[in-house]
Amino acid sequence: MTSPEGLAPPGKLHAELFSQVILRHLGAADADVVVGPRHGVDLGVVRTAPGQVMALTSDPVFIVPTFGWERATWFAVHILASDTAMSGLAPRWMAVDLNLPRELDDQGVTELWQGYAKACEDLGIAVVTGHTGRYDGTSWPMVGGATCMATGPEDGYVTSAMAQPGDQVVVTKGAAIEATALFGGTFPELLRPALGDAVVAAADTLFEAQTVVPEARIAAGIGLREDGVTALHDATEGGVLGGLVELAEASGVGLRIDRDLIPVRPEVRAICGHVGIDPYTAISEGTLLATVRPHKAGALLTALGEADIDAAVVGEVTPVEEGRRLRTREGEEDLAHPGFDPFWAAFAEWSASAAEDA
Repeated sequence: MTSPEGLAPPGKLHAELFSQVILRHLGAADADVVVGPRHGVDLGVVRTAPGQVMALTSDPVFIVPTFGWERATWFAVHILASDTAMSGLAPRWMAVDLNLPRELDDQGVTELWQGYAKACEDLGIAVVTGHTGRYDGTSWPMVGGATCMATGPEDGYVTSAMAQPGDQVVVTKGAAIEATALFGGTFPELLRPALGDAVVAAADTLFEAQTVVPEARIAAGIGLREDGVTALHDATEGGVLGGLVELAEASGVGLRIDRDLIPVRPEVRAICGHVGIDPYTAISEGTLLATVRPHKAGALLTALGEADIDAAVVGEVTPVEEGRRLRTREGEEDLAHPGFDPFWAAFAEWSASAAEDA
């Protein structure tokens, strides 16, 4: 699958390629791999000792210098830590590989790393190993990769493959948090004439909402598995609807979701409408999807509310034979993964326009 320019689409590999190429070739077999790579599962889990496991996640190091080093590195760290937090365990260690552009001078390296290390420290994460260098052929924002780790008891973690029929589905913060924050933070001057100062300022404020570490720790605190939360997943590429489908596929369950119950903030609706993307399918780092046993759903909403984190029950998990259904104002339809996230093409188009205007 390629674009008219002969390039593959940006973002994650499509499901068929991932299944046929990646999942069929995973190196050596190892009995201590408890959870290996799977569609819709954010993390791997390995047994480190009898009754003890380590959850691991890897992602690109995504740094946008125009945000300023402190903000840009905060975002990079929280993207990484958020996936690990989907285990229900507290992120603890990180291995970091930085492949930086050669134009970054020593002062820039210093400011970048100080911000990165401070964000790790604030989350209680120790950097334990890695690699740092400057090379030809590298460019922002993808400047390396990192692995984040957490440990805990073998019966004390969750994955997005553990949702059960009867669970309530909870969404925090709402749709398109990341898409809106990145547009607001990157193109304020282009957006203000059409949308006004207040909308752009509200979008920019969402930048610090692009993390699910706080609500994941709150979710773990009310109980995991049969004691409360059965599955956690963050709504990254494909947005809220894509994330819900990934969770359902990983767990082998059905869903009944009411789209109108998914929160959409006014600034999200305004910016997504202006740039021409669907908020329900746009990238949304900062939005936690949680399935929870019915007797603990109220406790989760209460705990999130006490932490000033908006959340709503948007549907329920059903048996797989009942299908995955989305209720809208127009009626009911199949809930399907949107495919490639609309954010990337829109962001590239706006980036090109900004470069022309510079």
